[in-house]
Formats: sequence, C-alpha cells, structure tokens
Amino acid sequence: MKAIILAGGKGTRGKPYTEYFPKAMTPINGKPLIDFVVQYLSEFDFINEIVIISDFDGLGGQIKNYYQKPKIKKKISFVQDSQSGTGGDLLHIENKLKNDSEFILWFVDNLCAIDLKKMYQFFKEKNSSACIATRTKRKEETGFAIVENGIIKQFKEKPTMNLPMSECLGIYILGKEVMKRIKKKEKQKQINLSFDILQDLSKEGKISAFDIGDNQWIDAESPAVLERNYKDVKKIIKQMGF
Repeated sequence: MKAIILAGGKGTRGKPYTEYFPKAMTPINGKPLIDFVVQYLSEFDFINEIVIISDFDGLGGQIKNYYQKPKIKKKISFVQDSQSGTGGDLLHIENKLKNDSEFILWFVDNLCAIDLKKMYQFFKEKNSSACIATRTKRKEETGFAIVENGIIKQFKEKPTMNLPMSECLGIYILGKEVMKRIKKKEKQKQINLSFDILQDLSKEGKISAFDIGDNQWIDAESPAVLERNYKDVKKIIKQMGF
C-alpha cells in the first residue's frame, strides 16, 4: 500500500513564514514537520512507498533537497503538484496507484499518533469506499466559564470539550471507488476531494469514520500555532515515537 502526503498547499495561514519555506518544512525540535509524518508512516509494515506531492519547482524544492540522502528504508518518490485541487492531484498520480486497491492520504499539516493498522481494519470491516479519521473531543485554547443567571460560578481553563459533531482530520484511507469518481470529473479544472467526491459518497453511506479516541491531534497550520501549543505538540510527537 502507498501513502500519499499532500504537501503542496500555499500555506496562507502560515504567512509570513511560508513566504520563505513551505509549511511542510516548519521546524519542530530541529526537524521539519514533514519528516515526523514520513518517519511515522515508514513504521507501518503494510506501507511500501511514500509519495510526496508538492510544488517542487517552487518552495517545495526544499522538501526534495532534504530527502536527497536516504533517511528511511521505505521508498520515497516525488510528484509535482498539479495545481488542480486535492482530487486533481490524485488523478495526476493515477498511474502510480493503478496496482493499489487502497491507499493512505495524509495532509502534511496533521500531527497525530493515529493507529493506521486499526484504521485500515475498520475501513475493511465497514466495507467502505473511504475512511476518514475523526475526533469527538477537543482541547480548547481559551478559557470557559460556567454561568448561571448571569453569574459566573466556575472557570474552566482550556478544557477538553465534547464536540456536538465529529471533527474531520486530514488523514484518509481511500479505495478504488474514489479514484473512479475522480476520473469522471477529469474535465474539471479543479477537483476538490471533499466537496466534489466525498460529499456524494457520504450521502450513499460509503464513508466510515475512525474515531481517534483520546489520541491528540493538531492542525500544524503555522509556526505560531505550534509554538502556542508546544506542550501538546511535544506530547504528540512522543506518542509518534520521537
């Protein structure tokens, strides 16, 4: 099975930092963000190749330079971002996926020690076309208060909240049905995986949700977010084995 890392985003939330390096190269403890993802994926035996999609003609070239010397035993390959949306990027690597019935898709700004083996088993058990990692708990970054009749009774500093809906993470397992649906829309200039493909599949009951439970996850959108949540980041990368 291949693992695809999408690392071609423009990093608009990470400016001004991402004007000088891609979000994937955001430093964490002396290593770039993407290397934590690559190293983590390489630990799963059923993953035989890691494909990184980015704008290698632009700032993404820094990623390719970083991996010039082998750092892991798994094969790493690089594909130029097609600039045609998340679905378009997958269509762009159709030939690479032709011998795979399923593959993992990991958006590079996701940090989580998710058990991909259990997620894959869940995906198969549900006989789904796609499986998305989700969570129903979230640690808030601000303080809350318990209010009764306009009077604050108690403060809750950065509590962990139960969410009314499941929050979707950028970690997917996708089957052949997804690629077939993308192929049907190949004439579109932009194909958004979520809105153009997964939305319809969800209405057909073909997408399963793998809840990460008590595992922490962070959207590593910018160096500022990582710095502000450094304790959580440190905990996550420890859970990932670093």
